[in-house]
Amino acid sequence: MIGEAVLGGFVLDTLFGDPPWLPHPVVLMGKAISALEKRLRARLPQTPQGELLGGAVVAFTLPVGTFLLTSLVCLGAAKLSPWLGLAVQMFWCGQALAAKGLAQESTNVYRALIKPDLPAARKAVSRIVGRDTQNLTLEGVTKAAVETVAENASDGVIAPLLYMLLGGAPLALTYKAINTMDSMLGYKNEKYLYFGRAAAKLDDAANYLPSRLAGLLWCAAAALTGNSPKGAWRIWRRDRRCHASPNSAQTESACAGALGVQLAGPAYYFGEYYAKPTIGDPLRPIEPEDIRRANRMMYAESVLALAVGLAVRAIL
Repeated sequence: MIGEAVLGGFVLDTLFGDPPWLPHPVVLMGKAISALEKRLRARLPQTPQGELLGGAVVAFTLPVGTFLLTSLVCLGAAKLSPWLGLAVQMFWCGQALAAKGLAQESTNVYRALIKPDLPAARKAVSRIVGRDTQNLTLEGVTKAAVETVAENASDGVIAPLLYMLLGGAPLALTYKAINTMDSMLGYKNEKYLYFGRAAAKLDDAANYLPSRLAGLLWCAAAALTGNSPKGAWRIWRRDRRCHASPNSAQTESACAGALGVQLAGPAYYFGEYYAKPTIGDPLRPIEPEDIRRANRMMYAESVLALAVGLAVRAIL
């Protein structure tokens, strides 16, 4: 049943994405994280040790709770009817994937750039990046969009796909809970330096293998989409560690090499300047069309991952 649910979920995401009117598990996870954080901060000492403990409680409670709740729902649905169980798993597998949404949001940036309407492009890219966007140039907006497609191809598509192939919708949604915690708590600022540490470390561990698989698959996807697989392989080997996170540069480096452009570099987050290293070589200036090229590679590696994963499940 897992293979059928994964395939069905992949098709659902490709066709429909995440309609805004449909309740999404990540929204509920976000509300749970905020509620847990508020209660724990009110009850625990406002010291590094107290914040570390509170963050660890959140990092344990949300993934475990997500896995138990979704497993019970899937098991209950399957007992009522195998078809209902499959439908629930398929629906949640589709919600765990973000390829369609990522392509849609980044394409909105592309359309604003080619008008050209830089203020609209800045607003569109602010929906998918964490950095400050109000002063980004056309090149800066384009880089931000391409980087987001590459990075989220790993944690928004390949990682949840890998986990659902291993454990169906419950394991995929457990991964989404971990990833959502990191996106909300995993900042190295004064507020979350200690409270968010457990969430950040757990996310690093959960993404360690998927991100490296995603980097390798991106190199293969470059060959399938008319980009440079040699460039992707070369820059991936050289620059895959050029990031504070052990995982984020895996797909960014392969993408930069495939396109022959330079990504990353210094950026502002919440008004604070971060001197991040660059990734890739500026063999040519980045251009809005690179957003569409990145999306094509993202979809190509997603199909590759799906095909390989289903083949391995069939053999085993």
